[in-house]
Amino acid sequence: MASEPFDAVSVIRTKRDRGRIPDPEIDWVIDAYTRGVVAEEQMAALAMAILLNGMAPDELARWTEAMIGSGSRLDLSGVNRPTTDKHSTGGVGDKITLPLAPLVAACGAAVPQLSGRGLGHTGGTLDKLESIPGWRAALSNAEFIAQLNSVGAVICAAGDGLAPADKKLYALRDVTGTVEAIPLIASSIMSKKIAEGAASLVLDVKVGTGAFMRTRADARKLAETMVALGSAAGTHTVALLTDMNTPLGLAVGNALEVTESVQVLAGGGPPDVVELTVTLAKEMLAGVGITDVDPADALADGRAIDGWRAMIAAQGGDPDAPLPLAG
Repeated sequence: MASEPFDAVSVIRTKRDRGRIPDPEIDWVIDAYTRGVVAEEQMAALAMAILLNGMAPDELARWTEAMIGSGSRLDLSGVNRPTTDKHSTGGVGDKITLPLAPLVAACGAAVPQLSGRGLGHTGGTLDKLESIPGWRAALSNAEFIAQLNSVGAVICAAGDGLAPADKKLYALRDVTGTVEAIPLIASSIMSKKIAEGAASLVLDVKVGTGAFMRTRADARKLAETMVALGSAAGTHTVALLTDMNTPLGLAVGNALEVTESVQVLAGGGPPDVVELTVTLAKEMLAGVGITDVDPADALADGRAIDGWRAMIAAQGGDPDAPLPLAG
């Protein structure tokens, strides 16, 4: 077996002793962990050292780049509109992606939204959409690009090739008490979002009792860290801090949240969901230079709900089918 250029213990010691891990060692440790050469307990020790001692901005940028390099990047050069995406740190009743993607598409941009499943006690975007009969989360790359060109919005599952190092590290953090490490949260989110390849990214960082970040100071630190990572990677990135002291909207639960999202797209819905959806849409559009369109008009005149129906139908769903109700 070929020998490795570095060893995990020396990398762990560097961070344990509050040092900066050199670039070649960062590249190696992420790659070797992905290959299974660095053991789970060694990466657990490194994650704890990062939680306790932090990372310098350039060190974290290199770490994130190595996470992206563990897999493939999406090529969106074949998309015929400017591409913009959004990520939320999540919270109770946060169904904003559902109305936001077709709304932004109705205003002239393309939204390549690779989403996840439930985290903690909340359903993920894909779980919500799967309450629609026939809708499928898995698309090939060719289907993904074709739908972006025809409809302008895709919400689907990320393939295994996107930042595979993150998938392993995410699971490890969950069982080692290192979920809260801001460098690791930021690199986890941004490695996947940068690998998606959108030209512009808007981050919705939740603050409050129902959020991952309970205090404004922690939320701001996470937001600033992620914006710096996006900017370093050449992605136009902005962040908004939004309130999660009370649930968003009036509905919580997968099918119920889909129903509420459709109400918003049809020009109704709870005012807080409408306000946040329109605010984020404006930021996403501004990021790709579309400033002469008011998203509120697209909600009022039917373009947004037409975009929703097209997006759901393109992925096999029936936008007219009744949604399941709890027994």
